[in-house]
Parts: sequence; structure tokens; C-alpha cells
Amino acid sequence: MEEVKLRRQGVQSKDHGLRMLPQEKVKDLIHLSLRAKEHAYCPYSKFRVGAALLAHDDRVFTGCNVENACYNLGVCAERNAISKAVSEGYRSFKAIAIASDLNDQFISPCGGCRQFMREFGSSWEAYLSKPDGSYVKMDVSELLPVSFGPEDLSMKKVFNIPNEY
Repeated sequence: MEEVKLRRQGVQSKDHGLRMLPQEKVKDLIHLSLRAKEHAYCPYSKFRVGAALLAHDDRVFTGCNVENACYNLGVCAERNAISKAVSEGYRSFKAIAIASDLNDQFISPCGGCRQFMREFGSSWEAYLSKPDGSYVKMDVSELLPVSFGPEDLSMKKVFNIPNEY
């Protein structure tokens, strides 16, 4: 498990103003996601993905995709990294970088990973990259617009629902 701290530099959350990771920190995060991709276990799809997740204290958790002969039991790199962080007590994140072997387009998280990311807020950054280190930045809210999150569970509900139609 690769855990490192990126060079300490200030980042404001979107809740407290515009947030931008310094270019050097973005490059470090993308580099770590590219390295994480090297550990992917993907004998079926041959589609390697790596992720590097930046927590608010600058600790980085990496993950790679892990496939299974029973396809739906596989784990995506993004969920792998987030689960590692959550298992260490982390619940708040600044950014995630995602890498693959795609040369002609930026890797994009699957729908399940977008919802998994959204569980931990909608205003943190995702860096979708290519093997050459180029990237596009999006917020989780852009990846999953009009999303459903934990706060929706506390919304007012109808409790008098008939069992028969």
C-alpha cells in the first residue's frame, strides 16, 4: 500500500472559496495514479486503472482495479483507494487522480465510482489523465450532476405509503 504525503501547500475547499491544487501537487498525484495502475489485476479486460486519492491532511491512498472471474465481484481503482482511506478513518478528500492506458482520451470513472465518490461530497476534484500525464480537472458534482447523496436521506418523506395498489 502506497501512502505518502504530498508537499504541503494550501488548498481551500469549495465551501470556503475557489479551490485549486497547485500544479506540482496535481502532477505528483497523477504520477502516483500512474504508478498504482502498474499493480492492476486485470487478466480479463486487460484494462489497467490506477487511482491516487488525496485526503485533507495530504495523505495519499492509492488503488488499482482488481478483477475477478465472477465479473461483478471486481473492484475499481477509485473505490479501492477510497475504501483504503475510509478503513484508516478518513472521510473527507481534496482530490483524486485517475490513470489508465488510454492514449486518445482521458479516463473517466464508471457510474458506480462516481456515486461512490459522491458519498464523500460533491465539491472535491477529480483529475482524469492520460499516460503522458496530461489531464482534465472536474469536480465530483460535474461528474455526477443532480446527484443523490447522504443529505438526501434526511429530506422530508411520505410515511403513509399503502402496501397494495
